[in-house]
This record gives sequence, structure tokens and C-alpha cells, in this order.
Amino acid sequence: MTEPAVDAPVSQPAAASPAVRKRPKPGERRVQILQALAGMLEQPGSDRITTAALAARLELSEAALYRHFASKAQMFEGLIEFIEQSLFTLANQIIEREADPARQFSRLMAMVLQFGEKNPGMARVMAGDALVFENERLSVRMNQCFERIESLLRQPCKALAEQRGSDQPTVAAQAHASAATSVLQGRLHRYVRTGFKRKPTEHLDATLQLLVG
Repeated sequence: MTEPAVDAPVSQPAAASPAVRKRPKPGERRVQILQALAGMLEQPGSDRITTAALAARLELSEAALYRHFASKAQMFEGLIEFIEQSLFTLANQIIEREADPARQFSRLMAMVLQFGEKNPGMARVMAGDALVFENERLSVRMNQCFERIESLLRQPCKALAEQRGSDQPTVAAQAHASAATSVLQGRLHRYVRTGFKRKPTEHLDATLQLLVG
């Protein structure tokens, strides 16, 4: 809508037109809901998020939320799905482009930590902090996500063990990937517990050198 020029004479006051809320495109409202939920999770030390608070943030009714998601658990599943898609898309790119196992391992580790650092709300989901009082299946799914990450890390870990002449490269890779995954989870957990003050990527290069060995 074009506003009238400041100096233009107006003979009669125009009747104020009621504000018309633009109808979102199909699927757009779901994205807005998930973005709002992630935004609320970025508040350090925030209490458990209720659908009432989420609806108020979006200026919607709770009934409107449930037209797009059957439950709050389904909303959190939407966030976990976003995390999974983001991490594994990037992970596959790293694996395809990086042949050196040490560099592949380091880049996979850095990618997970950098993703959490840039997305504090998602970091709370990844660390499990945001899922404590939610449906148990959410924690199970997030744990499965880290199991997949650990599985990806075993590949470069095994290659490194073979390069170093290990008698049991598979066993060595399992231990190496397990320890690395614990570092990822521990860094994300600390990030959340310190109100996003202690960055997951703190001393990243030195940490990766220790882990690569």
C-alpha cells in the first residue's frame, strides 16, 4: 500500500481500513511454529515451554497450533528432524569430499559443535535439556541421532587405526568414536548449562589434535 505524500492536501479524512492478516502459505505456519519454539528455547534457564506460551508468542490460539501439530511432542519431533537433516546432510558432504581420515574425523566433530553453537535452541534439544519433561520418545530419538553420529565417526577412526598398525582396528575405532561422541555431548551439555557462555568450540583445534592422536 502506497502512503500519501506528506504535503498532499486531504479534503476528507479517509476511513481507517482494518488490518488484514495475510494468510500463510501451506506449510508456512508449521515452519513459523517451529521457529518460534526454537527461539523460546534460546532463552537461558527458561522454564518448560507450554503450548499456551508458544501460542501467545505467535499471537495464535492453542487450537490453531494443534491444527498443524497433533501434540507438543510432535513439535519437538519437528525440531529433531531439522537437526538430523542438517547434521547428516553436512556429514555426507564431508565424507564425500574429505578422503584423509584425520581431516574427515576433525571436520565431522567441528561440524556438530559449530551447529550447536550457532543454534542455541537446537543445542538444548541435542543436549536433552529441553526434553527432560517431554515425551520419552523424544529423548530416545535424540539418542539415536548421536548413535548415528558415532557410527559415522567409526569410519575415519578405523582408517586411522589401520594406518597406525593396530592389531584390532575395529575395536580401536569403536573406543575412539565412543570417546569422541562423549566429547560432543559433553561440550553441548556444558554450553547449555552455562547459559550459552562456554562455547562448544572452545579450544577446538587443540581438542581435535588430542582426539586424533
